[in-house]
Amino acid sequence: MDAEARPPFRGDYVEGSVVVFDRAQARAVYSLGYFGKPLGVPKPKGTDFDEPLVLDLIEARYLVEEGYLEVYKDGRRMTAEEVAEVGRANYTKYDDLYSVYRDLRKRGYYVSTGIKFGSDFAVYVYGPGIDHAPFIVLVRSEDEQLWATDIVRAGRLSTTVKKNFLIATVDKERGRVRYLSISWARM
Repeated sequence: MDAEARPPFRGDYVEGSVVVFDRAQARAVYSLGYFGKPLGVPKPKGTDFDEPLVLDLIEARYLVEEGYLEVYKDGRRMTAEEVAEVGRANYTKYDDLYSVYRDLRKRGYYVSTGIKFGSDFAVYVYGPGIDHAPFIVLVRSEDEQLWATDIVRAGRLSTTVKKNFLIATVDKERGRVRYLSISWARM
């Protein structure tokens, strides 16, 4: 971590994302656990970049709650709940996505977007660029129906990209996340 960059770091809300413009702080935030994406750097190698860092609203809320980040909008510091409100306006099922993201982070995993795998999250043991994500996660709400075609798609996709496919649901009554693993067997 750069000597002059110490938490809490500053991020600014910009059109559905949070941007850490200070380059030393951007590297420091990224080094906390592969948070965000350096602007214009498709596959960063460690903290060897000199660009602003773009965080999605799920990562930003997590970092605010953990005391590492302060988010500003129109010059005013936002609370974690205000970041969540903006997240709810920008994402469907934001609260469920955030609960699963937080659970995976608290379990020690590194989590990034899973969009290129057709899922919500890609989950790493050691980190992006260090290992391949062994899991891809699709977040479904408890009341959302799971169709047979969803299971077939999940199985085919996970087999193609050689990853374990997890469906995560948030058990709001018990306040925990449940995971269902789907894998194919050759017969």
